Amino acid sequence: MTLYGVGLGPGDPKLVTVRGKELMERAERVYAPGDLAAEIAGEFVPDERIEQLSFPMTRDESALRAAWEEAAEVVAPAAETGTVAFVTIGDPKIYSTFSHLERAMKEYQAVDVETVPGVSVLSAFTAAMDVTIDDGPIDVREARAGVPTDGPDQCLLLKVTDVTATHQKLTAAGYDVIYGRRLFMNDATVTTEPTSLEDDYFTVAFATRGRSA
Repeated sequence: MTLYGVGLGPGDPKLVTVRGKELMERAERVYAPGDLAAEIAGEFVPDERIEQLSFPMTRDESALRAAWEEAAEVVAPAAETGTVAFVTIGDPKIYSTFSHLERAMKEYQAVDVETVPGVSVLSAFTAAMDVTIDDGPIDVREARAGVPTDGPDQCLLLKVTDVTATHQKLTAAGYDVIYGRRLFMNDATVTTEPTSLEDDYFTVAFATRGRSA
């Protein structure tokens, strides 16, 4: 049968696609990688059909691989006999836990895997932070990959969990920076002052050279 990777968008349940909503409502089981994804899914399906899966916040590749394989072992039996969904903030194919689960699911030949795109941070941040991408290339990466010291004039860093260190690196590289924390959520913040932000997984930094962000 089928496992659907469903993108929930940037945080506002109203930004879930019609297709994503329909599949969550149809799925016998909905799996979520954390509280926020489970909360958004809960807007569309009963809580008893939602199961949270645990993924450690670590860079230890062996621990991460073990978590993905354990998640596949949980999801596979339900997906082999019915329709299930794995929901994720943003888009399932863009810096998402779902891409790792999808690779782990290749061992289970009886399960078809399909992706339902969601509004990703790559499009949502421009509206939330009132910036325009209309000229020249933009470097997009997770913050842990580091700052491009000789990169393009525009850079978007995702998952900025250490705002202070990131800001120091970006300004040293000649960038002006605007930050967005928990965009399209109830406690969203957009600021150029990094000291006003608490460290948060759902923080992005948009940096530009030679002009105000």
